Amino acid sequence: MKKYLLPLAAALAILVAGCSQGDGGSKDGSAEATLTIAATPVPHAEILKEIKPLLAKQGVNLDIKVFTDYVQPNMQVAQKQIDVNFFQTEPYLDAFNKERGTDLVKVVGVHIEPFGAYSRKFKSIDQLPDGANVVIPNDPSNNSRALLLLAKHGLITLKNPNDRLATLKDVATNPKNLKFRELEAAMLPRVLDEVDLALINTNYALAAGMNPVKDALLIEDKDSPYVNFLVSRPDNKDDPRVQKLAAALTSPEVKAFIEKNYAGAVLPAF
Repeated sequence: MKKYLLPLAAALAILVAGCSQGDGGSKDGSAEATLTIAATPVPHAEILKEIKPLLAKQGVNLDIKVFTDYVQPNMQVAQKQIDVNFFQTEPYLDAFNKERGTDLVKVVGVHIEPFGAYSRKFKSIDQLPDGANVVIPNDPSNNSRALLLLAKHGLITLKNPNDRLATLKDVATNPKNLKFRELEAAMLPRVLDEVDLALINTNYALAAGMNPVKDALLIEDKDSPYVNFLVSRPDNKDDPRVQKLAAALTSPEVKAFIEKNYAGAVLPAF
């Protein structure tokens, strides 16, 4: 009897191994194909929820993991805990890869979130007083994005007006003697009542109930180069599940959803 047990155990082990695909399931587009994606709540997770049924019809179960920071979504993709993410611009991705030693890659550009400057104390940027307290994001990409917006509207000047990685050290002139403080991007809406001006990413402004088109004192225009990308690792960029997601994110359905639901606060980039 014992002589049959070993072959039986081996057969069972092979069967179990064959059923376990790893990386969220089958990669052949079968009904078992699950794709995990990290996203920030607004608008990224909302857009993903909109296309989840569309992907299900194509055999992809989209498992959306919502994050409120900009670090863990990249780290978990790099560490293969999550397949892909959707929350960031190319300058942010480039800066992150350089700083953290990761090699994450763009898959497809989806939308633009015009970056804005907000105040609860003033109705116009012209009312901003000398010595005003201004908070900006502390990550390299959004830090420079805030400075570029202020420079474009004459509040400061930069040594290189086109430097997408400019820092406070690159401020050439500061006519109003603005007092800058750098905070994590997600914190900025929470301190808006305590400061004179806050430079806030649109996803966080929307999540805080603000309308960038109506409420921002300054805002990027439609030609902003800061497109939000679907991002993956080099080893899974061409995965059929990822490519189906990329196609869905740039579909007419998503374009219509963005235009209907965000009224200019988010703009399709395709």
